[in-house]
Amino acid sequence: MANPSTHLSRSVSRVVAGKAASDGAGVKLNRIIGQRDFDMLDPFLLLDEFRSDQAGDYLAGFPDHPHRGFETVTYMLAGRMRHADNQGNSGLLTPGSVQWMTAGRGIVHSEMPEQEDGLMWGFQLWVNLPASDKMTAPRYQDIAAQSIPSIEPAAGVSPRVIAGRFGDAVSPVHGIATEPVYLDLSLDAGTSIDLPLAQGHNAFAYIYDGSATIGPLAQSRTIARGELAVLAAGDHVHVGAVAESARLILVAGRPLGEPVARHGPFVMNTPEQIVETIRDYQTGRF
Repeated sequence: MANPSTHLSRSVSRVVAGKAASDGAGVKLNRIIGQRDFDMLDPFLLLDEFRSDQAGDYLAGFPDHPHRGFETVTYMLAGRMRHADNQGNSGLLTPGSVQWMTAGRGIVHSEMPEQEDGLMWGFQLWVNLPASDKMTAPRYQDIAAQSIPSIEPAAGVSPRVIAGRFGDAVSPVHGIATEPVYLDLSLDAGTSIDLPLAQGHNAFAYIYDGSATIGPLAQSRTIARGELAVLAAGDHVHVGAVAESARLILVAGRPLGEPVARHGPFVMNTPEQIVETIRDYQTGRF
């Protein structure tokens, strides 16, 4: 009989490669979650990486568009993005900052580059809301780069805590129903770390620079830049960088286990709710 206190290291259950896509007014991006072959990992509905130093790939941005029923998380690595909405809110995303927007019952907003050249690089993650929260009031959490805790638990290992906690470092993002952990992890070549993750939460790691080994040593897999590793069950994950340094995002959250009805920027629980949402949007109720 297994010792109930034995820790289980998460292995890699699946590797997913991103697909070239475009969104907004033609912004080129790499879609990892939300593509035909990998439509969601409950509660995560979409993960896009946008990365280009060609202004034509991003300059048109994301003009006014609606959302209802979920949360959008924008994390900037490079560049400047201005957001504004139909409630009069506005803010600027700069390198290292994050915006956690809870769309709730409905919002119309835009995300437009505030630069004409140079590198634009970052991620947008969509996180589902439970049925009980889908019609909550919209809200923003704009977190400046200097407010995101960055620690060094071991030499050459540096996680930034975008959501959740790592050790004594706690993200300022708060009140998220799916209890997420979102780490931006940098590893020097030859370093490794065990990262705790809640049992029962779905989790993935996406490598955005270099390559990393993920999983217990006896069955670790090397994951390359542009690949996402879906993690199997367990309460921690071992991540290492061998011949080269690595940077990755590690994300976990509580699955909702609820039906998903999805139509573009609307995510509800039933087709009838989608019809109602479209009607509300068309009649100016957002």
